Amino acid sequence: MTERSRVYGSSLYDLAAEEKLTEPIREQMLAIKQILRDNPDYIRLLSEPSIKKAERLGLIDKAFGGSCEKYLVSFIKLLCERGLLGEYEGCCEIFTKRYNEDHNISEAVVTSAVTLSDSQIKALTAKLEAMSGKKIMITTKIDPKVLAGIKVELDGKQLDGTVSGRLQGIQRKLDEVVM
Repeated sequence: MTERSRVYGSSLYDLAAEEKLTEPIREQMLAIKQILRDNPDYIRLLSEPSIKKAERLGLIDKAFGGSCEKYLVSFIKLLCERGLLGEYEGCCEIFTKRYNEDHNISEAVVTSAVTLSDSQIKALTAKLEAMSGKKIMITTKIDPKVLAGIKVELDGKQLDGTVSGRLQGIQRKLDEVVM
């Protein structure tokens, strides 16, 4: 993440907070982030210097003007005008980070060998919320290498309850004994 992403993302967050629009702008930013990921040619089109600036800005209005907050549309136009559309994802990260801090939310990444059921995710969310005292947003990942159990990354800490993690711990202890 660049310094520009930090500055621009924080500036948009400050404006959204002042206007009491952090929730809708955050949701719209994340939706647009996914749209841009799914359509990388669109960013190239908006960054193409052979297309007049007014035309590129018009494309942004056409795509997002009717469905997004005016501040977010203006923000995307500003990034386009300054040739900084590549910074959009970083701006989203900063905006989301500030939003989460202000709303006492932590993001947890949960890795398991198999897909967790909705009831397992709900139970895990409740447990993590009780441990952390924060609202928890869970992102799940599947990694067959964990064998069984789960690994949780939360607030810079890693909780490893996987079979592979336990086997690695046993291996380290054996290595210490042998040496």
